[in-house]
Formats: sequence, structure tokens, C-alpha cells
Amino acid sequence: MAEPIRIEDYSPEWPEEFLRFGLLLRAHLGDLAPRIDHIGSTSIPGLAAKPIVDIQVSVASFGPMAPLEAAMNAAGFIWRRDNPDLTKRYFREGPGARRTHIHIRRLGSWHEQWALLFRDYMRAHIGEHEPYALLKRRLAAEFGADRQGYTDAKDEHFWAVIRRADRWAAETGWVAAASDV
Repeated sequence: MAEPIRIEDYSPEWPEEFLRFGLLLRAHLGDLAPRIDHIGSTSIPGLAAKPIVDIQVSVASFGPMAPLEAAMNAAGFIWRRDNPDLTKRYFREGPGARRTHIHIRRLGSWHEQWALLFRDYMRAHIGEHEPYALLKRRLAAEFGADRQGYTDAKDEHFWAVIRRADRWAAETGWVAAASDV
């Protein structure tokens, strides 16, 4: 049986965990990954989140996959080939390891930039934290262990935030900062 979704208050350990994983990935991926970034709610100081570190690895191309898969396996991550989102290649931790989500996306793609813009906008707009945290806590209680239902139920909120983030990007000239590791 799947574990219920758990939302925790922000932990300063999350960026430290990202750094450990990020440096491990950098050591194994080298030039295969022009960017390795901490994304998702654990990357936003002060924001409550599921205690799962999300990492975005940006690559020039998804092909050939063999060298990328070999490097990721050597770092302890397993490709989830059945992931239906074709804009990324999704890897997870090996058996018994700390739960970690690795999202491999094409460098410069809309989905890669979306994750970075969302993160940077939320970091710059602390007033966005409480409504999002309240939504996540309510949905976690409502959906229990139904992770897909929980994720889908956040869509409307995400799109409202990304519209504000897009305006902010246009007003500030936002560009993604250098890779986190």
C-alpha cells in the first residue's frame, strides 16, 4: 500500500541534501549535464513541501540514452521508462535509498525553463508561500496516498502562479542563473 502524502514545514536540510545529490550527479554526468538544479518546493526557502528532493538535470539531447542511463545508474538512480511525460526522462532512487526525483529535461526547453522560472518566482515572492502551502496540506488530506490525484488537483494553482511569474519575468528580464552545481 502506498504511503499517504505528507507535507512538512520547510527544512534547511533539503538544500544540503540537494547539494550532496547534485555533486554526486555532477561527478557521474560531467559534460552530459550542462545544468543540475534544485527545483520543486524543497528548493524554495520557507515553503512547506513533501520531503522529497526534486532535481532537474538539463541535457542537450535525450539520445543516445545509453551513456546517460549508465551514468545515472552508477550514481544510484533508476530510469522509470514508464513515465508518460515525454518532455523528460524520469529517474528515481534505488531500493532502500532516500526518495529523490530526478527530472532530466532538454536544455532550453519550455519545460526546463518553466521549472526554473517557477522556483525563482516563488523564491522572490514569499507572499505566494502560504496559499500554496495551505493548498498542498488540504490536498494531501483529501487525496491521502493518491499522488496523481494530488498532483492534478494543483494544476489550476500552478497555472495561476506561472502567469504571474511570466509577467514578473517580462518586467524584470528574468533569466535562469548559473547551474546550482
